[in-house]
Amino acid sequence: MVSDEQALAEQSAKVMWDNDAASRALGMELVSVAPGRAVVSMTVRADMVNGWDVCHGGLIASLADSAFAVACNSHGQVTVAAGFDVTFLESGRLGDVLVATAEERALRGRSGLYDVTVRRGDESGETVVAEFRGRSRSLGRSIEG
Repeated sequence: MVSDEQALAEQSAKVMWDNDAASRALGMELVSVAPGRAVVSMTVRADMVNGWDVCHGGLIASLADSAFAVACNSHGQVTVAAGFDVTFLESGRLGDVLVATAEERALRGRSGLYDVTVRRGDESGETVVAEFRGRSRSLGRSIEG
């Protein structure tokens, strides 16, 4: 049986993801959602690599931001980014499947703190490409399904 919190997370993600043209345009896929958590993947395409033949950092940040958005909206409140920091540790390359896992670290009133790890979806799944820390702010209104 699905808990009320899980059902709310799934409904919130559906409403938001169905209207997220930017994430769709980048070929992102919502893998999973739970209260305060989300996993989103993206395959690095030819139009995503920069002049050094590696994935543009802004697109890796966009993947992390999309996972962050799903996680921080999973409680049924319209929530936006108040800011984020990203640290790149490895390059993404053409054909890589990048997987961003977002996890809630703190939620106080209308403010939240989330960490997102972007990994290369290789055999081990252990190669960390980037670490992202996002700060969220609820707008104080419910997501309508």
